[in-house]
Amino acid sequence: MSLSATRHAAYLLAGALLLGCQPAGQLNPVATTASSARAAAVTLSEGFEVGATSPKTAYDVAPAGSASGDNVTLQANTWNLFDALIANSSTDLRAGAWSARVRNTGKVTMGFDLTTGIGTVSIKHATYGTDAASQWGLWYSTNSGSSWTQAGVNVTTTATLQTQTFTLNIAGTARLEIRKVSGGTNRINLDDILVNDNGGSTPPPPTGKAFLFDASKRENAGSADWQIDADGTENVPLYTGGTTVETMAQRFPTPSYTGITASTPETYWRGGSSAWAVELVKRGNTVETLTSGATITYGNTANPQDLSNYAVFVVIEPNRLFTASEKTAIMNFVANGGGLMMVADHTAATTAGTDANGYNPSDRDGDGYDSPRVWNDLMTNNGINNNKPFGFNVDYVDISEKPTTNVYTGSNANAQKVLNGVAGTASKLAFYNGSTATLYPTSNTSVQGLFWRMSGTVGSTSNVMALLATYGTGRVVFIGDSSPCDDGTGDPNDSLFNGWSGDSPSGFTSHPALHINASLWLAKVQ
Repeated sequence: MSLSATRHAAYLLAGALLLGCQPAGQLNPVATTASSARAAAVTLSEGFEVGATSPKTAYDVAPAGSASGDNVTLQANTWNLFDALIANSSTDLRAGAWSARVRNTGKVTMGFDLTTGIGTVSIKHATYGTDAASQWGLWYSTNSGSSWTQAGVNVTTTATLQTQTFTLNIAGTARLEIRKVSGGTNRINLDDILVNDNGGSTPPPPTGKAFLFDASKRENAGSADWQIDADGTENVPLYTGGTTVETMAQRFPTPSYTGITASTPETYWRGGSSAWAVELVKRGNTVETLTSGATITYGNTANPQDLSNYAVFVVIEPNRLFTASEKTAIMNFVANGGGLMMVADHTAATTAGTDANGYNPSDRDGDGYDSPRVWNDLMTNNGINNNKPFGFNVDYVDISEKPTTNVYTGSNANAQKVLNGVAGTASKLAFYNGSTATLYPTSNTSVQGLFWRMSGTVGSTSNVMALLATYGTGRVVFIGDSSPCDDGTGDPNDSLFNGWSGDSPSGFTSHPALHINASLWLAKVQ
């Protein structure tokens, strides 16, 4: 809950990848595979995420074969797609919902210049469907397209989406062109074009993972606003009866993620959890929202937001039960390697007897279920493993700790990565009305507590405020309160408070460190 009992409250980033390096003294641009190297500022990231409708559905437009007639606008930039289109069929290999598809000797060309030079370029590529392999190459121009020079050598596609990184180290004005150079009518997919400038800052190494934040379970009901960005509105049921107008998240956050730099504030996006998402973007990841009315699926290739397209599913205080098919999808997603971030809130033994101010259960839409009950239903009524598959259940309690310093200090490697990972050390955790968990190691031996109440005992199975577990080849993290991820901004009609970075008792840095480390651990980055 947001900072008191009465005050409660993923436009798809093209995945950035590890950058190639150029040997000292090497003057000519070369192609390299992805590897650890100096990272410069990202100046362009194009993932062909065009929303609901493709602006280019035919290989050529009139006049047939005219390169000049194939211009499209992507994120306010003009690109020319000659003998190419933007597609999202089940046989188009892609990192997100869309990718470019090129045939014959087609080209994808920037119709604009970058003015800060080009250090490295990363491009994802694969053969389309069952087509045979083709070759393609990268060209660059320093005179606005009057002449072109090839960067490195031609690249051969395979049936698996891979990343090719080119090191150019070109100063000044430059633009790029990707050319298919062999294979005839065999088609290739291109996606996630990432350009770093020739110099600039040194951000954290990008991790290139896709995160899906849920907004399909009334996470915006009442005084809550657990969304990463929201530009529209909708009528949402209120626990006291009737409806209230709430901000509604859209699939792709706006403005574009390409405007995010190391110094971008979380207010760049409008949501109570935007700080979390913006920080993931700064680290080179994909963020996207599963919007109101959408269905959670796993293994449904017709659904562009199927969980199989993401590394981590983040669900912050769900207020509606998952359907039977959705529970099956979530369980299979985790079992097959996905990461599930489970955030709950405060509750009571029953959801009856609520009042309009500071009620104990957090049933914000009045349907008889709050987040602890939603999570317990997932773990006891999923039809696959109903015996606490993640090794815990959520207690029906309402507790506050401002903060606890009862933190795990043992040798569990997973716990150490979450508590002392690349985002810093998480040594404190503040709850402003949340719920705890009880651990059941006999149901899942991997379950590990991270924080306990000050009145509890570190290492015990009760009074657990945060925990992790593995299930199948996937991973799970649970935090019993939404306050720590509340950044204090979002729907102006909701009472939100900064528990993310402005919570003095928790030490300012513990909450971001915990959530980002946990996110990267769930994504198997660390």
